[in-house]
Amino acid sequence: MTLTEQVTKNIVRKLINGDDYRIEIVTLINAEFLQFAIEFFKQVAEAKLNNQDIDIDWYKKEMLSLELSPEEIAINSGLNKKTITNMYNSGTREVVIDASYEHYDTLYKAIDDLTKVEDLNLSLQIKFNKVSVELDINESLIVINTLAVKRAALRGGLWSTAGKQTEGPLMITLCKLYNVPIENYSIKPRAKKIKKGEVNREIDFFLRLDDTEYKCEVKLMGKGNPESADAVIARDSAVFVADKLSDQNKAQLEQLNVEWVEMRNEVGFKRFKTVLENLGIPHSELGDIDIEKRMDEIFNEIFT
Repeated sequence: MTLTEQVTKNIVRKLINGDDYRIEIVTLINAEFLQFAIEFFKQVAEAKLNNQDIDIDWYKKEMLSLELSPEEIAINSGLNKKTITNMYNSGTREVVIDASYEHYDTLYKAIDDLTKVEDLNLSLQIKFNKVSVELDINESLIVINTLAVKRAALRGGLWSTAGKQTEGPLMITLCKLYNVPIENYSIKPRAKKIKKGEVNREIDFFLRLDDTEYKCEVKLMGKGNPESADAVIARDSAVFVADKLSDQNKAQLEQLNVEWVEMRNEVGFKRFKTVLENLGIPHSELGDIDIEKRMDEIFNEIFT
């Protein structure tokens, strides 16, 4: 999954302004989910219409067809591909299809057993191209479950993507706001000596002073999330930037001698100046610049 350039800009702008960025992701999740739901209902309606006179499990025949992609088969079965990969330690097409079919059969039986015990009368009617199809309770529950799984998959994927795609632009924006020379920061380390540990692929950004590079970690997490200290310890970061930090988070970071910036509080991004001073990174005062105008200029540099 990827975020649009505009959504990334909006998130960075909200973080710099100390606003909650989450509405950007929630809006994107809603838009993608509703689009999926509409297309999915169309597929279900067409599949049901094409199998009106066939006494078989039409949903499995059409919605778990081998002509579909592994991702589509998994979602339509009530799983997502990432879950299957974690369960079977493999995400090959064969594994995904086998796991999806097995899960669907188990789900179908569970729903069938439930509806035989519970006195429920539920049906779902879908109208498409002036033609109406009706799903019985078993079919309706399978469709509802698929929609729930898809939304969960979208939610997990987009929240993770938001953090990964925003980290670089956010840190570059902070550096440019304080006019940090370009030779004093980078996304890929180039110096021979790395301050606090070895380089690994999880590191987001580096501040540099002479032949020393300081690892920077960015986490757009909620207040009180225990992942902060864990992430710093695991990746041995020198600087930690977060959306929100609890007092306990800050105490943990200070105990580890890690510089930190909490974007959404009274000081906000301006604490980055303290970080630069403590690390001896060259920079200039923020001054009376128009932050919004300056961000527009920075975005034009970053996203071109």
